[in-house]
Amino acid sequence: MAEQKRDYYEILGVSKGVSDDELKKAYRRLAKQYHPDLHPGDKEAEAKFKEVNEAYEVLSDKDKRARYDQFGHAGVDPNFGAGGPGGPFGGFTGDFGDLGDIFGSFFGGGFGGFGGAAASSRSGPQRGESLRVNLTIDFTEAAFGCEKEISLTRLESCDTCHGTGCEPGTTAEVCPDCGGSGVVRTQKRTPFGVMSTTGECSRCHGTGKIIHQPCKTCGGSGLARKQKKITVNIPAGIDDGQAISLRGQGNAGRNGGSAGDLIVNIRVRPHPVFVREGSDVLMEQEVTFNQAALGAELEIPTIDGKVKWTLPAGTQPGATFRLRGKGIPSLRGRGRGDQFVTVKVTVPTNLTEAQKEALRAFGDTMEGKEARQEQEEGFFGKRRRKK
Repeated sequence: MAEQKRDYYEILGVSKGVSDDELKKAYRRLAKQYHPDLHPGDKEAEAKFKEVNEAYEVLSDKDKRARYDQFGHAGVDPNFGAGGPGGPFGGFTGDFGDLGDIFGSFFGGGFGGFGGAAASSRSGPQRGESLRVNLTIDFTEAAFGCEKEISLTRLESCDTCHGTGCEPGTTAEVCPDCGGSGVVRTQKRTPFGVMSTTGECSRCHGTGKIIHQPCKTCGGSGLARKQKKITVNIPAGIDDGQAISLRGQGNAGRNGGSAGDLIVNIRVRPHPVFVREGSDVLMEQEVTFNQAALGAELEIPTIDGKVKWTLPAGTQPGATFRLRGKGIPSLRGRGRGDQFVTVKVTVPTNLTEAQKEALRAFGDTMEGKEARQEQEEGFFGKRRRKK
């Protein structure tokens, strides 16, 4: 006894008055849910997938849907109950029409061998590869910008064949298997119907042409390696680890495609005095005890050169001062950072006896001053100082 078929509208979970868009949405959801590639070895899911496809194949066709609404399964399958011609779907053949587009949208094209997604071809224009090089510059070169010349090896159009890949005086043959497209389409009958797939042509390897006499210089590739010198403009304010992109200075493209880019990775040598922090410059300035205590007129380095600077009297070790506008120029051309000077007081060593005696006398005066203050303030004064 033949198995009783379920109602197609029930299978897709829609009503008889469903619109084409709603019908397609319901089909997409169920087809994705039960697709065999998502349920390997699950016979029940495979059966439901076939059932969903059979229902959609009928209801998505206006003529078949009208006959089905009037006569039921018998209206669309003359062999109802025994499986129609062309497979278990009762005439569900062809290249799957909407099915290829639907699964292309689900899985990025070509999922499980469905048609509708063309394979990429190497016969069309192809952009060249980008190249990367490292360039090391000095601290001040990074701060104010500079020009540098770099040497590199890159692929360029062959001078002998001018990029054709053919020995001079010869031409390439259009591939007879793919007609110059670089891809071939094949059809295969499966339990789900006839499926179309596209792939790279095996004869021309996707190039769309066959070269019988390859150029001896480039071996038929149309490209040759050449040594080049390129001038790179380093913008003011660039920092260690940043990169510059030179458009079209990479490897040449193929079949009329554009050249790739040249990416220059910048490395900045450390400076013996300055440390960079964003657009600011940090440094330490050594001063003597006398200079810190009495103040002094000093000459200190900046990235612009030496400048005069006044050290205030009574400066404490570790104190930091700002020199506005003496930092790194902004990479966007908007002003400059600052320079921060941290004072480092040096302690003298290898003092002479006279120097030691002078320091002791100085210490005695400081101690005597403190003793007199304590006597004058008395007990309550000391309490206030402790507080």
